[in-house]
Amino acid sequence: MIDLSALNPEQRLAAETVKGPVLILAGAGSGKTRTLTYRIGHMIQNLGINPKEILAVSFTNKASMEMHERVAKLLGTRKKRGITLSTFHSLGIRILREDIHHIGYNKDFTIYDQGDQMAIVREGLKKIKLDKEAFDKKTIMSKIGRLKNAGISADEFKDTEFYDPEDPYDEATEFVYHFYQDKLHFYNAVDFDDILFLVVKLFQENPQIAQKYSQKYQYIMIDEYQDTNGLQFEMVKGLTSTHSNICVVGDDDQSIYAFRGADITNILNFEKLYSQTKVIKLEQNYRSTDKILNLANFVIKDNKKRKEKTMRTSFSSPTKPMLWAAANSDHEAQIVIDEIIEIQKQGKFLGDVAILYRSNTQVPPIEDQLRLAQIPYTIIGGQKFYEKKEIKDLIAYLSVIFNPKDELSLRRILNIPQRGVGTQTLKKFLKLSEEKKMTLFEAIELESMYDESKKGKNLQDFLALIKKYNYLFTSMTLTQALSALIDEINYFDFIAKSYDSTKVAARKRDDVKNFLLSTDRFVDRFNEEATLQNYLERLLLVDNQDKQNDEGVMKNEVQLMTLHSSKGLEFDTCFLLGMEEELLPHKNVIKENGDIDEERRLCYVGITRAKRRLIMTYAKERKIYGKSLKRNKSRFIIEHSQHFIEQDRNSFSHLSEEEEQAYKSNFFNDLLKSLED
Repeated sequence: MIDLSALNPEQRLAAETVKGPVLILAGAGSGKTRTLTYRIGHMIQNLGINPKEILAVSFTNKASMEMHERVAKLLGTRKKRGITLSTFHSLGIRILREDIHHIGYNKDFTIYDQGDQMAIVREGLKKIKLDKEAFDKKTIMSKIGRLKNAGISADEFKDTEFYDPEDPYDEATEFVYHFYQDKLHFYNAVDFDDILFLVVKLFQENPQIAQKYSQKYQYIMIDEYQDTNGLQFEMVKGLTSTHSNICVVGDDDQSIYAFRGADITNILNFEKLYSQTKVIKLEQNYRSTDKILNLANFVIKDNKKRKEKTMRTSFSSPTKPMLWAAANSDHEAQIVIDEIIEIQKQGKFLGDVAILYRSNTQVPPIEDQLRLAQIPYTIIGGQKFYEKKEIKDLIAYLSVIFNPKDELSLRRILNIPQRGVGTQTLKKFLKLSEEKKMTLFEAIELESMYDESKKGKNLQDFLALIKKYNYLFTSMTLTQALSALIDEINYFDFIAKSYDSTKVAARKRDDVKNFLLSTDRFVDRFNEEATLQNYLERLLLVDNQDKQNDEGVMKNEVQLMTLHSSKGLEFDTCFLLGMEEELLPHKNVIKENGDIDEERRLCYVGITRAKRRLIMTYAKERKIYGKSLKRNKSRFIIEHSQHFIEQDRNSFSHLSEEEEQAYKSNFFNDLLKSLED
């Protein structure tokens, strides 16, 4: 028998309620996975339900694997056999493999990846009668994906509210969508978005197929139900067409993926679709302190359209969340990293420290300060700033300027921007280098010396450029020399020509500008010691640290991530950056009169990631597009100041006289030590 006494009363009720529709409102940190695991164990071991009749659906492979492991640990591997623990898409593929022939495909269909998809879209754009150069294939592909997730076919698109006859992109999308689907069908292929789209089509056109799966799965559980979209909602309806033994678990207060198509009304209106629904609230939080939960509860209560619940905890702490006021984004980064240095000095595990932010544009100052302080870190759900292509290009230039023998960096930039140097030319240089026992740089210099072709002239100019900047980086500041280099190689023009999307190109240009700002910060901090050599050594040192300790689930590194990426995670200490208007809530939501409630839910998610310490920050002034603009505190916390302690970190007013002197002394000692290092 499975002993349910280890569950709290609400969890136990959820585990024991098996028949009929059940809505489990599982608040942040309330142990929902544990509850679902025991529910499955209770059904099989205590009630004797056939495991083959149980279907549990989650959103990610990681969540599905965790459920597999927990159920196996509770029941044993043998007794869990036959249970279907799956993601929506894995279940969709299973259904299509068996029944896709009912809608005109063969069962041995191929699933196309993004590269295959883009090839068909590219082919479609070549055939369109409009000016194909005006259309970005990624944008067209994205539009097709959004239409499929909304359940709209190519034939239906033109007759929906999504179609604007005045928008050339919609006209192009309508043509390419038809072409794309015809090609997929001809190749007997589907794409990722087709999986759920075709399952719903199969169920709607063949109700007997939906009934077959509904009879097969007599007991259905759906995790993270607040994140379901329209197609997943229709799929669940089909799976419950012969019974109502449906248990959905979710938290409307954590519905933050509308941009992916998630529809919060699915969970808000669940009781309307399934009459006699039993609602069970899991309100006991096992993660955060009472002071953190108090703030979270008051913030989320300002949302009107939500299921009423109040999270509680037995973990009492005298420590309130903090709100630090910073002078600007650089100062914000500095005070956060100073605090992390103190955590590091105490010998605490850095994997328990998270820096959360609304937008990736907030990352460069933080990442730069982490590098300067030599604090190991990792970015979850994103790309490290210094690993982005354009930044790596410029670092390669700096490496070759400092050391022309750096062959790998030289090979990277030899044709950036284009100089007519292809693979065969490079092979020729490499062969000469090997034969003459010389560096690649010397081989290129020797081969191009008397080459009067355009390519030869380009290479001669390139070599002269490297030698010129080898001198300029000793006679100018790091930032001045780098800025001059970017201008001389016309790197911004190169970026513009490299990307179809003007938005992507603009983002890449902003990355380069942030790179310049990072060198500026380096110069400000190290003055005469801010040489090209020292800068490259700092970068390489941290990169080598990043490559170590690849094994293990959690490294001893500070975790950086967006608020969207943080959902489902927890950390002892959380820094929630940019608690200000136009960041949280985001300026686009304000400008477009968007869903402020979802932004508040995003704030709630951020707050509830913290277990022991929550430190929020806002900048009084932030540089945006080169201009310093005044900032205001976020509306989400401005009315709840009784639940946190605010400190102005732009002064020493929050410190005693002794603490102020110690802080100043430590700061200058650390600075002198870093210069000595």
